[in-house]
Amino acid sequence: MTIFTVTSSGRFLAPDGEYAAALGKSGVVAEADKREGDKASPLGVYRLRRVLYRADRVAEPETRLPVRTIRDDDGWCDAPDDPAYNRPVRLPYPASCEEMKREDELYDIIVILAHNDAPPVPGLGSAIFLHCAKPNHPPTLGCVALARADLEAVLKLAQPGDLLEIRR
Repeated sequence: MTIFTVTSSGRFLAPDGEYAAALGKSGVVAEADKREGDKASPLGVYRLRRVLYRADRVAEPETRLPVRTIRDDDGWCDAPDDPAYNRPVRLPYPASCEEMKREDELYDIIVILAHNDAPPVPGLGSAIFLHCAKPNHPPTLGCVALARADLEAVLKLAQPGDLLEIRR
């Protein structure tokens, strides 16, 4: 089992080296203090669940993690009062949710992290992913982001059971 580590200073530590990373605009916050919409990345250790990718934009990532393409109707519910909170949904969906097939390139490759998912607690944060970063790594809305090439390199090393630690 590998533990990939990202620090609040924006360093992503992997067995093959160190990468620049982006974290939430509001910095990091204890997992118990994470709130929906606070723009903070939750401190803690999270299993790498699975990979989703845009087959119309990138090749299937090389990894041992479960992988599937992002479909046109894929969404992720971020409405704390909805029964599907912090779960994938099909669009159109009646409650607030993210579209997974975005116009920008941030979700061209994403890793679903096991944050607040067993079972989800309403309001403690949703859609905390490891995904592609914008150029120059500006802050995210709470996710962890790496340059696409760096994310692809990390995924080559990743396997079921591996973890991502977000720490100070």
